[in-house]
Order: sequence, then structure tokens, then C-alpha cells
Amino acid sequence: MKWVADILGGDFEACTFPAAGPDGVERNATLVRHVAGAGAGSTGGDTARAVLFLHGWSDYFFNAELARFWTRRGFAFFALDMHNHGRSLRAGAPGGYVADLADYDAEITAAIGIITALHPGADGPPALALMGHSTGGLIAALWASRHPGVVSQLVLDSPWLEMHGSPALRRAARAMVDPLARFRPEAVIRLPERAFYWRSISSAAEGEWALDDRYRPPRAFPVRAGWLSAVLAGQTRVARGLNITAPILVLISGASANGMFWKESMRRTDAVLDVNTIALRALSLGRSITLERIDGALHDVFLSAPPVRADAYARLSRWLRAYSPDNGSTG
Repeated sequence: MKWVADILGGDFEACTFPAAGPDGVERNATLVRHVAGAGAGSTGGDTARAVLFLHGWSDYFFNAELARFWTRRGFAFFALDMHNHGRSLRAGAPGGYVADLADYDAEITAAIGIITALHPGADGPPALALMGHSTGGLIAALWASRHPGVVSQLVLDSPWLEMHGSPALRRAARAMVDPLARFRPEAVIRLPERAFYWRSISSAAEGEWALDDRYRPPRAFPVRAGWLSAVLAGQTRVARGLNITAPILVLISGASANGMFWKESMRRTDAVLDVNTIALRALSLGRSITLERIDGALHDVFLSAPPVRADAYARLSRWLRAYSPDNGSTG
């Protein structure tokens, strides 16, 4: 493994590695780590706890504040830019595309293997927290379900567990999308392009976060039939129940704001998902579920206005203390 200086600079490093999916295709993913207080090339010590963060669709890891939060609490922080996203995106590749969410399993598993090698701990592998945002939250939940016993804590930031409105909409969408996905998986589905969420977070618009348009396009990647079919299939599996045994924290905004035109309320609500639908679907994830609804939060709770995300961090801190592997609260 070759770690190099990351685009975030300073105390971040990255390495790109190949992983062969269940279809036998080798894909590249990029692991980012926070190495506060350590020089380039260091292992970061023998930290007994680690966290792996999975970004959302059309996204990449850029929230250095989130990494430092976890590091201050004794976790070795890592984030994965999955294939066809962010640092792992290659020229000519269909940005954001995947035909089956299980195609991410190999790179997630490989990333965890790298983390374990770097932080073996005195008594075995580190206690691992898995964190995912939006589509990354859906992917994280499905991975944890398929790999029981690996994750000690699961943190989901506005996970895309269900379609907007109701399960009936998901079923209707599958009936329309699945046939196209079978024969033309990379066909682009023309949908209205909106950049309201980007507008609320980007410092190039009305937000405070410096985003690289090469890694996160303002209007997102084109929606392709195979990708949408994969998401709908994943949501269907969630609806049937995942039975995850690790404790789960789900953080969402207190309200949603949708529509074809910008509204000022989009500065303090989830402008992407239906939070009430997500709250109900979260009950299908596992045995121990904590739901935190945060007034004023954006779609990514940890990109909200400073007072709002301070509230979110306080709630996450409280939950981590309650469900720390050190006190036996691991599900």
C-alpha cells in the first residue's frame, strides 16, 4: 500500500487499491485516512477503535471536521471513495454508476482489511464503526447485514432507505425501471436536474463547504437505469428487514423541503429525501435503533449550519458513549 498526500492536505493521506467484485471485475477504490499528529507514511499507532465512512451518491469525502471529531474520541478515521466516485473516478467512466450495490462489498471488505492491518490492537481487530451518508447509508446497512459480527456500531446520516412518499412508489418505479436495466443498464433516465442541495452546502453558492466539481458535480451524475434499479432493489431488501445486531444510530433532519423551485426553507431542511419515510423505514434495520431528528439540519446533517451540526455532534457523542464496545453495548 502506498499512502500519498490527500487533496484535503495537512493531516490526510490517501491510497488507491483494486478490488474484484462478485462479477469478477476489478475496480479501483480510494481509502482516505486522518493522521493527526503523525507524519506521512505512519500507521497512526495501535488505536483499538476505528471508523469507516461511506459517502453518498455523486459525492466524495471532504468533511475534515467530521474526521477530526472521530479522532478526538479515540477512533482511527477512514473514509472510502467508492469506485466511479470522487478520488476513484476515472476519465470516461460512468460517474456514480453501479449495477448492484453488492458490487461495493469487495472494496468495503478490502478497506476494512487495510484498517485492521494498520490497527491490529493488542487483543485482535479494532472495534469497527461503519458510518454512511444517504446512498452510502443504504450501502452500509446492506453490507453490515451481509457481514454480521464485523461492525460494532452503525451510524447512518440521512440514509436513503426508501423512496420519497411510500413503498408503493418504489414498487411502481421498479416495474418501470427493471426491464430497461436488464437490457440497457447504462441508459440515462431523463429527470429534472436540480442543484438545491448543492446550493445549500457549496461555498461557490450559499453554503460554507469547499467542494471540488470534478468530484461532486453540482447537478449530480446522470441517473442510469442500472443504478436506479440497484438502489430500488437495495431498498426492497431493507423493507423486508435486515436484522442487523449491532446498535444503529440514524440521524435525520426534522423536516423535508421538496419541489421544482428553490425555497428558503431548503437552507434548514432535507431537500433530497422524505425524512418521515426514512424514520419509519429505519425500524426495519435491526434490533437496536436510535433515531435522532435534528431541527434545522440539511440532507447531510454534518454539513448543516454550525449550531445545528454542533447539536448533531453532541447527539452522536452521547450515543457513542452509551454504545461503546468498552462497556459491552455492541448488540
